[in-house]
Parts: sequence; C-alpha cells; structure tokens
Amino acid sequence: MTTTSSPGLATRAVHAGRDDFTDRGVHALPIDLSTTYPLADVEAGGAAYDHLSGGRPPETGDSYVYARLWNPTVAHFEAGIAALEGGSDAIAFASGMAATTALLMSRVAAGKPHVVAIRPLYGGTDHLLATGLLGTEVTYAREGEVASAITERTGLVFLESPGNPTLDLIDIAAVTRAAGGAPVVVDNTFATPVLQRPLEHGARVVLHSATKFLGGHGDAMGGVLVTDSETAATVRPIRAITGSILHPMGAYLLHRGLATLPIRVERQQRTAVAVAAALAEHPAIRRVMHPSRPGGDPLALVGRQMSGPGSILAFEMRDGYEAALAVAKRVHLITHAVSLGGVDTLIQHPAGLTHRPVASEAKPGPGILRLSVGLEDASDIIDDLVHAIE
Repeated sequence: MTTTSSPGLATRAVHAGRDDFTDRGVHALPIDLSTTYPLADVEAGGAAYDHLSGGRPPETGDSYVYARLWNPTVAHFEAGIAALEGGSDAIAFASGMAATTALLMSRVAAGKPHVVAIRPLYGGTDHLLATGLLGTEVTYAREGEVASAITERTGLVFLESPGNPTLDLIDIAAVTRAAGGAPVVVDNTFATPVLQRPLEHGARVVLHSATKFLGGHGDAMGGVLVTDSETAATVRPIRAITGSILHPMGAYLLHRGLATLPIRVERQQRTAVAVAAALAEHPAIRRVMHPSRPGGDPLALVGRQMSGPGSILAFEMRDGYEAALAVAKRVHLITHAVSLGGVDTLIQHPAGLTHRPVASEAKPGPGILRLSVGLEDASDIIDDLVHAIE
C-alpha cells in the first residue's frame, strides 16, 4: 500500500496486506491450501527449513517447505493486522488461546516465567495462568500494585482493557511505566485497533482473539500477536514446533473482515451506547457496566487512550442469578451464546460460562450478563431485552 501521505485507519483496513495483489494479478486474497511445497534440492530445502523453523520469514525464492512453518495466506492477514495496530510484525495462530500459550512459552523458555496479571481477564487466560500448566508463575495485582509485584524473573505484565466481562479500563501507559522494562501485553480484543492501539501507549505485545471483531461474522477462529520483529522471532519457532499456525481458510476470512472492521465497530458502538442508556433506566437492573455510563471511565481514558467506549457491555440483574438465567433464556432476537464481536447481538452469563474456571474471588457476580451488541437496530435489541426482562 503506497500513498503520498500516511493513510487513515479506514484506508489501512481496506488495503493493508494487499501490497502485492496487482503484481500477482489478483483482486482477492488467494487461499493457499498446500500442506507441503516442492523443494529445489535437499540442501536448499534444508536451508529453508532451518530459516523458517527459526522464526524468520522466507527469503525470495525459498520453498515454504511445510504449512506448519509458513503459509502465504496467513502472512497477508498478519501484514494487515500489523498495519492496523502499528506493529512491525504479527504472528497468527489457530485461536486466541494458542497465541497466549505461545507467548507464555516464549517467556518461560527465556528464563522469565513470572507473570504479573491484572484482573479482570478473559476466563481462559486467567485459568491458564492460575494453573501454572506452562511453567509460569503468576502474581495477580491491581493496577497500582504492578511496580511492587515485578521481580527479576518477571517476563510479562498481562492486562486486558476494556476488561472481560465488566469493562474495567486500565491505563496502559501507567502500567508500562510501572513495569520498569518488563514487557507489557495487552489483550485488545474488546477495543480493536479501531478504538485503541496499545503499542502507542508503550505495550510490547498486542493480543487478539481474532475470532471476535477482526473476523466479525462468527465463522472463523484465530488469534494473533502484534509486536516488534525481535519479540516475534522468539514466538514463531514455538508456533512452528507446536503446529498452532492459523489455517489459511481462516486467514482469508479474517483478512476479509479487516476491511469492514472500522464501520462495524463504529456502528456497533453507537448502538451499544443507546442500549446501555436504555438498560440503565430499567428498575430490574442494578447497574450497567459500559465506559459510556457515569462511573464507567473513572480515569477518563476514553478520548485519551481509547477513541470510544466500544460495543460490549454488561449489566447486573437486581434479583441476581435466577433473574439473569431467565433473561438469557427468554431472548428471541438476541442469540444466547458465548463469543462476541460479530454482526449479530450475543448474550451470555460469564460466571457460568466464559469465566466458569476462574477462582471464586475473581469470578463475575452471579447476576451479571454480558452483551455483545451487533448491527441490528438499537430499538429492536432494546425491545428484545425488555421483553426478556419483563
């Protein structure tokens, strides 16, 4: 993508990862489904294998050897999301949890197994850290406790903002300063690069469950890390040896999703603000959690760190667990399902589903429901919720 000035986000979303399309004579991203690739000879094949398995991109004329090491369709998606986040490199995986796993393994391998984690986090991430399954050690800390939690063995400071599921906002720049050089990784799934770019605030790594907003249609699963080339080179060999590379069909769908990401996020966000305001007026609801609501952005990060409040919200039923279950069961237009960020509105009960394995002290309240607002008319979403509540 070549322009006379720095292109805007919407332009990058449409054109990033398409630089070579004209030279290749294509207009849509080709899907390379090859599992293996021809070799010029044994020595050239061996050299290419060493190059790719060591975490380096292929050189001109090299064979890709084997799809577990590299795939050109995946590489185009990686280029696209790196351009949107402002990173120099990206590594795409079969899921968000595969991306998280590879990143944690890279720090353990570097002799830095300690992770400082700021809750709330996605339930799968929280559970993986708590189990120590990968050889990690975790200290859960509040934002103001990060500096005192850092040790010489700290390999990552892990945070998510907005937080899942209660939409807590964390000052990324402040955490980066407190980390004192320890790499900060930000799960940016909820915000997307449309609303927030953590690398601009000092983070070393940005994580996405690409299954969510990046794909946007609930039909492609993937995960991606965006970072600098040096950090990427420590993670790519782990992806290669564990076989966790994103499937090329998923890469095609995720790359296609990037083109409409800005207009989807902006429209969903406007609707979410309207839905949050309507729910806040309902007597059956104790509180609505969304950065647009009073008290939802205590550090005034919207407008400074984020360009908008996003399209995910949570609300707590005044009558607790049974009332929350009843609402999830009664919705008609809205789909009762986990996941988020798609074109249709989804509702789910975090404590019973996505955050089920989280320790009791960090588990969301039993009356809380999480809503991922889609592209439907705001009035129809509100009517469905009011009907389910009443």
